[in-house]
Amino acid sequence: MFESQSSLSRRNLFNWGINGLGATALASMLQQSASADIGPHFEAKAKRAIHICLIGGMSHVDSFDYKPELEKMHGKSLAMDQKPDIFFGKVGLLRKHDWEFKPRGDSGLMISEMFPNIAELGDDLTIIRSMVSESANHTPALFMANSGFEFNGFPSMGSWISYGLGSESESLPAYVVLNDERGAPNTGASTWSSAFLPSSSQGVVFKGGERPVRDLFPARELGADTDRDTRSFVNAINQKHSERTGTDPVLAARIRSYELAAKMQSSVPEVADISGETQETRNRYGLNEKNTSDMGRRCLLGRRLLERGVRFVQLFSGGPIAGSPRASWDAHESVKDNHTLEAGRIDKPVAALLSDLKQRGMLKDTLVIFTTEFGRTPFAQSAANQVGPGRDHNRYGFSCWMAGAGLKPGTAVGTTDEVGWKAVERPTPWHDFHATVLHLFGIDHEQLTYYHNGIQRRLTNVHGEVVKEVLA
Repeated sequence: MFESQSSLSRRNLFNWGINGLGATALASMLQQSASADIGPHFEAKAKRAIHICLIGGMSHVDSFDYKPELEKMHGKSLAMDQKPDIFFGKVGLLRKHDWEFKPRGDSGLMISEMFPNIAELGDDLTIIRSMVSESANHTPALFMANSGFEFNGFPSMGSWISYGLGSESESLPAYVVLNDERGAPNTGASTWSSAFLPSSSQGVVFKGGERPVRDLFPARELGADTDRDTRSFVNAINQKHSERTGTDPVLAARIRSYELAAKMQSSVPEVADISGETQETRNRYGLNEKNTSDMGRRCLLGRRLLERGVRFVQLFSGGPIAGSPRASWDAHESVKDNHTLEAGRIDKPVAALLSDLKQRGMLKDTLVIFTTEFGRTPFAQSAANQVGPGRDHNRYGFSCWMAGAGLKPGTAVGTTDEVGWKAVERPTPWHDFHATVLHLFGIDHEQLTYYHNGIQRRLTNVHGEVVKEVLA
């Protein structure tokens, strides 16, 4: 059982008046304290992870789950023995995939032209084609995918990993979140919340531009000598106070947080400054192209954060669900139109990230995670006798993939039925997915617990089996 090492709560942060850079520094410092005696239960394959989280529901039958029978049955009805749990409840006729599928690399994995760049790296992917969820509604499904529960108030996967393993960096947070430029996901900050875990374990949002963290720089510019002398003077006062009154843990924590904040004033601008990257690298990530520049910068920043010891980086593709056109993968109106836009924003940057990690020798101990909260129906979202261009939510079977540390590359695990409607071989709930991710980090999902409200809580609740078929 893992126990909290800190009596400092999130409420304390507000009572102290710490925000922006100070709060981030204090959280990072407390993370190191809270996780000081926690380590893997067995040999870890992964040291760090980057999670690309697609908001809205990517169509698996148009991307990673090839169904030739669906093309043959285009325009026919799908016989059902019960009313399906879908969002709008409009069950139209079956409709074929909108992109051509091709076998990729030596593995022959079938991946569509919706992701032409990622498809070229098929031999590096480990696809789970039999994911299932308990909800067909965005908010609870997104909570489920990130925390293992359908409601807010439970820690995210990134928070559990941060709590269990801490940070490898003395000047950066353990868990960093990079939102889509169009906005945060509909679940908001609850998506990367630490909930009842120490507040040090929650995700820290970095924004774009020269000031990714609030209050990164002082209100007025200080010369290097003045800054150094000021810090020395403050340290001397703190030391004398400590000698006179004895050590106060709360005050000591606050002092250390400000010391770390000073380090972050150098480390954060340095990691966010990509001006030193080669033009070739910038081109590969698509930084100079309008549709890929946002994700390209975030993927590149994600790699730089991982290099500097950040444990878990989370990138969201898609923002709020509502709106027209939708700024997410929620393709009710037209899969072709919606997914062409959304895939075009991330395909090149994500492929560049994978290639970059591989070239730098980082992929062997870095876990790349690519998820969506559910898939989309193989039938059209339209009247019963029509084949419309959109698809509804599908919780019964969909695809996610991983790559890197400890995985069997060029492999697909699990299957859905002949049209991609329901998982029929190795159905994989989110608890199994999360147990597998923790396993790759050397963590037994049943032993990573936190006592809360009379219950030993864990990421996988009372469920979860490692998907051994994906392990190398």
